[in-house]
Amino acid sequence: MIVLDTNVLVSALRSSTGFSRRLLVDVLQGRVVAAVSVPLFIEYEDVLSRPAQLKAFGLSAAEMHHFLDGLACVLAPAEISFLWRPQLKDPADEMVLEAAANASASHIITWNVRDFSPVPGMFDMQVVTPAQWFESQ
Repeated sequence: MIVLDTNVLVSALRSSTGFSRRLLVDVLQGRVVAAVSVPLFIEYEDVLSRPAQLKAFGLSAAEMHHFLDGLACVLAPAEISFLWRPQLKDPADEMVLEAAANASASHIITWNVRDFSPVPGMFDMQVVTPAQWFESQ
């Protein structure tokens, strides 16, 4: 089980090629199981629905809403039973870590690996880029 940082979804929607898109397709098609908590999904929704992002994605608000509905259907729910905050500098990263820790994820997938540098030493999970994820599979 993995947890996706919001920046991976942004990257996947901005480009039809690349490792982020490939990973998103794998999640949507059920080849990779990704977990999400309610706070993290709200973050996804907030960031992906911003007017500047919609313009960059070439999507309308209705199309993004449809995408998010579909994404919600395939993500595994991570119930937050223990708060790990504060562990990281960025509060948005804390949501990713909490979802991963509570879901017992093996990996956090992010383009900001450095921001999660304390995680491997504190938790039994790896923090990798989408490219590194595919190299390890």
